[in-house]
Amino acid sequence: MKKILIITMLVAYTLVGCKKNLELKPISLITKESFLKVEGDVEPAINGMYFRIRPMANLDFFVYGEARSEVMGASITGTLGYEKFYTNTLNKENPHVEWTPFYQTINAANLIIKYTPGITFGNINTKNDALAQAYTMRAYMYFLMAKIWGSVPVRLEPTEGFDPVEIQIVKTPEADVFKQIKDDLNKAIALYSTNTIPTGRFKWSKPSANAIKGDVYLWTAKRLGGGGTDLNVALTALNDVQTSTTALSLVPNFADIFKYANKGNNEIIMAVRFTSSEPANPLQTYAHNMYASNTAFPAYIPQAQKDIVGVPLAGNGNVWQMTKLVRDQFTNDDTRKAATYVDLFGPGPTEYFCNYGLKFNGTVENGARIFASDFILYRYADILLMKAEAKNALLQDPTTEINLVRQRAYGSNYPSHVFVNGSQESNDDTILKERLFELTLESKRWYDLVRFGKAFTLVPSLVGKSAQTYLLYWPIGNTTRTKEPLVTETPGW
Repeated sequence: MKKILIITMLVAYTLVGCKKNLELKPISLITKESFLKVEGDVEPAINGMYFRIRPMANLDFFVYGEARSEVMGASITGTLGYEKFYTNTLNKENPHVEWTPFYQTINAANLIIKYTPGITFGNINTKNDALAQAYTMRAYMYFLMAKIWGSVPVRLEPTEGFDPVEIQIVKTPEADVFKQIKDDLNKAIALYSTNTIPTGRFKWSKPSANAIKGDVYLWTAKRLGGGGTDLNVALTALNDVQTSTTALSLVPNFADIFKYANKGNNEIIMAVRFTSSEPANPLQTYAHNMYASNTAFPAYIPQAQKDIVGVPLAGNGNVWQMTKLVRDQFTNDDTRKAATYVDLFGPGPTEYFCNYGLKFNGTVENGARIFASDFILYRYADILLMKAEAKNALLQDPTTEINLVRQRAYGSNYPSHVFVNGSQESNDDTILKERLFELTLESKRWYDLVRFGKAFTLVPSLVGKSAQTYLLYWPIGNTTRTKEPLVTETPGW
């Protein structure tokens, strides 16, 4: 067992704060001969698996899901090199991100999948739920990787040593990666003992596995030729999410979805949990890059705008912001606008300064802002809009789902925004735009543009480049390929 995995699990368990974690053996005694041998070993392994995705939720998930779209652009305090994303000038010499954290999480899941079946549990449901979570996590990781890189190495056995013969493998074709994803999801859904969402809504469950399944089959229907067959599976899975025995509903006030004090609300299906009380506060999630420092907060900014922002970030920030192209598409009667970002003007009333993203601005403690909002992976409005997408692709009427989302968004102004079913093409345009308004800054936009086939139409830096289809994927990069010599670069890069 790699020492780093053991240390991670111990740290994860410290963060969870469960007293029985104190009963773990000293690090020097935890080896592959003693690890995951009895029921009490499994929960620390599960928590260690969840701990693995937290660093990616700090920034990488946002980069992969939002940064290459038309949503983000340059701001007032430099770029930190992020301009390669929104200008779509990636290169294999420095792609900025790599897949090592994905495989570390997959390895944690593989350990649970390998060893848990041989352990005797007092309650078989506890055992099955542990396995289900591991299968769900592995499926989700490979789903993200397949959307990002297409063909990637598929590892289904844990890496427990340093034998290059075991570690170094070639890439699996994209279609086969998705076949494995679907297989893992089906296993997980069959294993979950209940159709409930755990307290806090930050661990995988049957409803969240079905959310991934709906997402996966929408992708393969549109991107891999799955057509009507996959669309029907997607729609069934999304309908199954709504059968959750844990309350699922749209939070009446859109801004309340994201409030730090309202974590785990009824709209959340699955999120990555962060708290302000974690040791040394290793958080400061990606949202802090959309705030500005105290020193970059000019005195001439009107007080009313300052009041919306509240306590700004102490230190550098606001290295990117929402583009004018996207901001101009929001209407003032859409409550999502004021909950998503705030415009700052000055020194003159028409002179634009910058904007701050507001969805994940954490909390203020002792006069300091701590960016410790949960990273939301799936919420109910996302499910409704994916249902609308699947129904429209199947030539069914998506009116119910679209209007549910709009009713909350526009409130008393909803009568001016009632959706009326139209052509399949016009409906698709409406659904894609509705997803923009609803999910901006939630790391969904790039994937939506690719799935709808609109990346080369709606992203300014990609217009006119539709023949370069490889641009829809990311380069693997020289650094990763140096570590994995059997892996070939993403075609085109």
